[in-house]
Amino acid sequence: MRVRTLIAAIALAITASSAFGQTTTPTISVNGEATISVPPDLAQIDSGVTTEAKTAREASEANNKAMGIVLLALKNAGIAEKDFQTSRLSLSPQSAPGRNANAPFQIVGYRASNRVTVTIRDITKVADTIDILVGSGANEISGISFMVSKASKLLDEARSEAIADARRKADIYAQAANVAVGAPISISEETAPGPIPYRKMAAGIAASAPVAQGEETLRVTVSVSYELKPKAQ
Repeated sequence: MRVRTLIAAIALAITASSAFGQTTTPTISVNGEATISVPPDLAQIDSGVTTEAKTAREASEANNKAMGIVLLALKNAGIAEKDFQTSRLSLSPQSAPGRNANAPFQIVGYRASNRVTVTIRDITKVADTIDILVGSGANEISGISFMVSKASKLLDEARSEAIADARRKADIYAQAANVAVGAPISISEETAPGPIPYRKMAAGIAASAPVAQGEETLRVTVSVSYELKPKAQ
């Protein structure tokens, strides 16, 4: 079994060190884990306006005008200008099959797209903000991400719990191998906080779609190597 193999390796390392007078310190490496579930307090909505026209200039001008209306609606709704920003601009030709083999495709128009990311600091206003976006002319709502603004601070408690979990595991192995756990030699951390993606929504149904933010799980995993030493007699 895997546990027996690890215990045997620990015992062998200590025996070899004693027998051959090696200075290498025997160690054991374990992972400790801890999680915290908290409700998010921030949300980001990825929205935009896409327009099509026969010329690049017409598509661009129409798109700029439409996006200007959307941004004004956000400002009038009380959303600070620092909380919405352009995330992507694009202008691309649209093609269609040509009429002869020498011109298999021909440009028939242009598509302009302007995307804006809106940060919402009051989770209860997510649905209202979607209504404002759609009502002012946004024809794309790509998704919503929910986040915890002070994730690092909240993870501090989890970090302590993860270290305690690692020590608990090390003690279990050491006791089974009839050795003692000493001081930690190295500690490394892996964290996995992050936004919770919400499903993509078409603008036509976004206004009536329910928004459930749930909770975000913040996770800490630490890898700790402990010194091993013979048990005191």
